[in-house]
Amino acid sequence: MVDLLLGLQWGDEGKGKIVDVLTKDYDIIARFQGGPNAGHTLEFDGIKHVLHTIPSGIFHKNALNIVGNGVVIDPVIFKKELDNLEKFNIDFVAKLLISRKAHLILPTHRLLDAASETAKGKAKIGSTLKGIGPTYMDKTGRNGMRVGDLEFDAWKKKYRTLADKHEAMIGFYNVDIQYDLDELEAEFFEAVETLKKLTFIDSEEFIFNAQAEGKKILAEGAQGSLLDIDFGTYPFVTSSNTTAAGACTGLGVAPNKIGRVLGIFKAYTTRVGSGPFPTELFDEDGETMGRVGNEFGATTGRARRCGWLDLVALKYAVQINGVTELMMMKADVLSGFKTLKVCTAYKYNGEEIQHLPYNIESENVTPVYSEMKGWAKDLTQLTQAEDLPPALNEYIDFLEKELNVPIKIVSVGPDRVQTIHR
Repeated sequence: MVDLLLGLQWGDEGKGKIVDVLTKDYDIIARFQGGPNAGHTLEFDGIKHVLHTIPSGIFHKNALNIVGNGVVIDPVIFKKELDNLEKFNIDFVAKLLISRKAHLILPTHRLLDAASETAKGKAKIGSTLKGIGPTYMDKTGRNGMRVGDLEFDAWKKKYRTLADKHEAMIGFYNVDIQYDLDELEAEFFEAVETLKKLTFIDSEEFIFNAQAEGKKILAEGAQGSLLDIDFGTYPFVTSSNTTAAGACTGLGVAPNKIGRVLGIFKAYTTRVGSGPFPTELFDEDGETMGRVGNEFGATTGRARRCGWLDLVALKYAVQINGVTELMMMKADVLSGFKTLKVCTAYKYNGEEIQHLPYNIESENVTPVYSEMKGWAKDLTQLTQAEDLPPALNEYIDFLEKELNVPIKIVSVGPDRVQTIHR
């Protein structure tokens, strides 16, 4: 069986930390979608690491790490990640395997991304400008370049055809973008040579055989369920399927081989970039969450928007993913609030509803809140579930009852040791 771990909000839930905490129980960690728009932050031994494409199990001696076919890879960013990890003496050739069917992000994909976003003006969707969208467009348009192409002599010819096509498209946007393609390509070709030193695999076959051998596999998602191309807050979404279904298509795992589905959420809600956010706060409470929670995007550095926990959206994410157990992150950030609010319903077109409607823009949706007692205790030094303050236990009980799924882990700080198992 393959266990899944995914985010249930708009990304940034803390997946990297939890994968790192859980890796000791698994033989293989496999990323199934997204690309370098992901920022998975891990902290241990006083060092903070941010991974973008490499699975979060890379720091564990025994785990194999697979970049699946559903992932899009920017060789330049990938090489930088490898360079950053050099000092940790990780044997990448043995420990890091890449699916031949994963698509490559070209320098011109990034330029197309920038041109498209600039052309949208005020209607921009808040892209990370990493070339993710244009790469997935080439994938579905059947023009894309894949990792496996690099094993054939004709790959540079294929590259040239696609890059030339992109340059013509950039002209179509009629925006002023300054770039030096020769410089970008020199960097790209150098990074491709680094990528070619790694082990390329037919990942679906590899994972099938690993399952047959009884290996324990954890599939790691990027972004969050509310950014799913089909089920997220479209068009303010990413270009891949971030939900449980994406693990089947992004790794070649049959649906009946999915085991536990671990859903991660923050004790409150955040969002980076544009898009609707019913419980967003513009007051002192929101400012406090952002400051205490150090809410800045791991990839973009952008300040995250903050708000109370949206249970309507969370319930929706639990439902479409078939979540079997929950992990609540950043409980420590809510310490000090006298009163907590949880959105339990929406007023939508004059009626009160408890499901996520087609459109959740602020002119259509007003959150309906339940209030709960806060707690003042500093949680960051706690190690046992019995030490949690009563008000936090009430908060957890309330959420478990509403979501009908157990909350197994409560995170009380960024370090891997600040993790309470219930």
